[in-house]
Amino acid sequence: MDNSTQDAADCPGKSAGRPKAADVEARMQELLQAAGELFLKNGYTKTSLEAIARAAHVAVRTIYVKFGGKAGLLNAVLAAKRDHFFRSQPMETDPRPLREVVGEFARQMYDMKNSPEAIELQRVVMAEAPTNPELAEAFWNSGPGRTREMLARYFARPEIRAQMRPDVPLDLLPSHLLACISGEQLLCFMPQFRVRSVEDGRRDLDRRLDLFYLSVLPA
Repeated sequence: MDNSTQDAADCPGKSAGRPKAADVEARMQELLQAAGELFLKNGYTKTSLEAIARAAHVAVRTIYVKFGGKAGLLNAVLAAKRDHFFRSQPMETDPRPLREVVGEFARQMYDMKNSPEAIELQRVVMAEAPTNPELAEAFWNSGPGRTREMLARYFARPEIRAQMRPDVPLDLLPSHLLACISGEQLLCFMPQFRVRSVEDGRRDLDRRLDLFYLSVLPA
């Protein structure tokens, strides 16, 4: 019996048989949505796979088979949220000038990092990561680590490298750009900061990007 048929047998109300690919994808999205909501509501440690399975109407076995466990499921939740914001052409192959590519990436990253869900998820990670290495590793691998690797590959492209000053240290560029995008990142957890207008936030982002360009592009 395959996993799809087993789901139908384990979950009341589901008919046996092989579901369509679209149905399988929809159920996976429902699972990721349910898991994300429970992680935000209860925290990572206090959210059980059984609770997620009940909310998503799937078998716990399915979560283990598809994601390897709770850490793998969190990784998939974070990756899905990240991909929701990054829908343009991959940076590794984008032929546009550096300013256009970096500017678009920066605005997408800024919107993602400052979304209510992302802020609350960062609260969860900051609170639980010191006592839960599994959570910290899953968060890094699916978010910051993956983004830094993508930026490193982009800045290492010969045609992109040629647009920058020859003395720019490539290994520092991903962290430098992300710091310019984030600004005073801890302020996003302060109530008085979170009521700032979108226009003010993006204007400050553009000013920080100007500083980034000044530091890497020829005069």
